[in-house]
Amino acid sequence: MSDDIWRRKDDTGGDDSSGYGTDFGSDFGTVQFADDPTSEPALSFGDADTGKLPHWTEPATGEIPVVDEDDDTDVWGTFQEPSQPARRPDHISIGTDPTDERRRPRDITGDLGRDPSRDITGGVPRGGRGQPVRRSGPRGPKKGISRDLPTAITTGLILLAVFLGAIMWRPAAVMLIVIAVVGFAAVEFFSKVTEKGYRPATFAGLITCIAAPLAAYWVGDEALPLVLAFGFLATSTGFLGASSVQSGPMPNVAISTMAITWIGLMGSFAALILRYSVNGGLPHVGTDTLFMIVIGVIANDVGGLFVGASVGKTPLREWVSPNKTIEGAIGGAIATLVALIVVGSQNGTWNSMGEWIALTIVIAVMAPIGDLVESMFKRNLDVKDFGSLIAGHGGVLDRFDGFLFVLPAAYYLMLVLQPWA
Repeated sequence: MSDDIWRRKDDTGGDDSSGYGTDFGSDFGTVQFADDPTSEPALSFGDADTGKLPHWTEPATGEIPVVDEDDDTDVWGTFQEPSQPARRPDHISIGTDPTDERRRPRDITGDLGRDPSRDITGGVPRGGRGQPVRRSGPRGPKKGISRDLPTAITTGLILLAVFLGAIMWRPAAVMLIVIAVVGFAAVEFFSKVTEKGYRPATFAGLITCIAAPLAAYWVGDEALPLVLAFGFLATSTGFLGASSVQSGPMPNVAISTMAITWIGLMGSFAALILRYSVNGGLPHVGTDTLFMIVIGVIANDVGGLFVGASVGKTPLREWVSPNKTIEGAIGGAIATLVALIVVGSQNGTWNSMGEWIALTIVIAVMAPIGDLVESMFKRNLDVKDFGSLIAGHGGVLDRFDGFLFVLPAAYYLMLVLQPWA
């Protein structure tokens, strides 16, 4: 369609130049076409001397527009530069902020097998950094006996001979053995957990572990709550002198209290049993009962070891100790009953079948539990033994772990049955 229809001339046919273009009134004015004659000046932009614009029908000149070099604004710079991520403002705190992640002690309730070189309580491990991590997962039962039997048997016979000599001499000599066992077990425990990153209250814990059996032997079981209370006060208030929460007061007080309860308190029941030989006019009750316990636990351990290695197929708790089986536990219970019958027939206190069976049940149940609990703690710490003091058996705690669980149960069984009556 031609644009001539938009053009109009004066109806009179005059040569009025105002007749060209289209008049849209006062709102828009007159629209002038390029080929219409006009006396108006050429279109210009701003104050710049751009000259007259060329007609749209003329060919392009190829000239490059002039850019003002004084203008430093780069409108495309923001699109070419990579954007930076928004940065959070630095943490601002006034005083101590308990929600600050940097001030929280590191988690210990998880699995300690993650990295033994990492200080799980917030401090710096003594073993240094960069140590390899050993993952200890459940393994299937192993056939055969991994223990050095000749050395273990020789060491066991020597310990038994020393114990028999102390019993034949006087209860105080047996009490010295009890103190030595509890003390060395506590030293092994605190040394091992310190090596693995904890910072327990070692001195207060050792004193409390040794004081518990002494107080029990001297005063009785009514002294144990006071000893435990003072032990907790000593271990907890000691961390008030630390410089910050990075000392890990809660996990370290917990691990110290664990040693006091496990070793000190449960070991003190041996002293309570011995106390019956020095009080009440019953000179052989305490030593006879402790002797029966020792024989029963040894028989349970030996019977469970040989039966489990021979026919054991069903682990008690595979993730804790795959070598401890249900078949071994049954074999240990039978060996315990046989040993108690043989020894009890020559015993002046425990001398009836009902008493032997009751004591067998206590030992056959509690001794494996004590062994499993200690194995669970060792697996959590990723260690094989707590110590190496006793040749063929590991440490003192490794050898007497079953006794710690048997002693409280046997003590209360003795009070219920009263075999001396």
